[in-house]
Amino acid sequence: MSTVSTRAPARADGPAGTRPPARRRRARRREQRWPAYVFLTPWMLGAAVLTLVPMAVSLYLSFTDYNLFDPPRWVGLRNYQEMLTEDPRFWRSVGTTLLYVVIAVPLKLLLALGAAMLLKNLGRGRAFYRSAFYAPSLLGASMTIALVWRALFNDGGSVVDILGSVGIDTGGWVGNPDLAVYVIVLLTVWQFGAPMVIFLAGLQQISPELYEAAALDGAGRWRQFVSVTVPMLSPVVFFNLVLEMIQSFQVFTPAFAVSGGEGGPADSTLFYTLYLYERGFTASHMGYAAAMAWLLLVVIGIITLILFRTSRSWVFYADEEGR
Repeated sequence: MSTVSTRAPARADGPAGTRPPARRRRARRREQRWPAYVFLTPWMLGAAVLTLVPMAVSLYLSFTDYNLFDPPRWVGLRNYQEMLTEDPRFWRSVGTTLLYVVIAVPLKLLLALGAAMLLKNLGRGRAFYRSAFYAPSLLGASMTIALVWRALFNDGGSVVDILGSVGIDTGGWVGNPDLAVYVIVLLTVWQFGAPMVIFLAGLQQISPELYEAAALDGAGRWRQFVSVTVPMLSPVVFFNLVLEMIQSFQVFTPAFAVSGGEGGPADSTLFYTLYLYERGFTASHMGYAAAMAWLLLVVIGIITLILFRTSRSWVFYADEEGR
């Protein structure tokens, strides 16, 4: 006589250790996504309303003739054509900005790296000096600091008087077309605290064993710097270089304060963003200003892409050999 088993088959999601059905797993994942969407909603709304929509409007205005008072009139590529072929002040602003970037960015990074290396080996008082060097960066590109800087380098300013007392008679830098741009360069270089802190953090991550091994091989201080410090710090150098380059192309407040908002004397401080402001808000050519803004975005993007592409040949990562 055959017996019938009364044991019920085990459910797939019943006993401990078994996986729930696929349908239940999908439902559980959907339930877990909702809290994430809820928390992300304010950010997404802010990004759409404050960033994406204004960017789209700006892109549209760059193809129009818009003066802030009348409705925009579509002109196609006219703004870009005028900018690149018919506006000599545009190219002067490009030249001034490039001169500033080429001089200010390397000087700022070199000064920041030098200060970081000094602070790394400094024992007593390191916290005080680190705070003191970083303090100017906290002030940022404020109008107040820029006006103080203008007063220091203007006729009768402290810097001009000190240079004159040692026999260097330069006159007021602010009114000199050959020196005015260097007032803004020095202001930027003076605020080297932010990259200095990043360099200092990178230096502290370099293993002392590497320096010990280099010293055993007979390497001096300079050779250790070139063969150990620079390669191991190259990712930090790259990071600071990209950040400072992007910020330098967008400098505005110091140029506005030092030149009185006019880019003088003789357009020697006519930075790109200052000329953009002048065309958009002084001359009310907002369509032209929007075109300048988008061209600046494209140029910064291209330069950043070039830096990333070329970084493969000079940026060293410690885990490259394990890849």
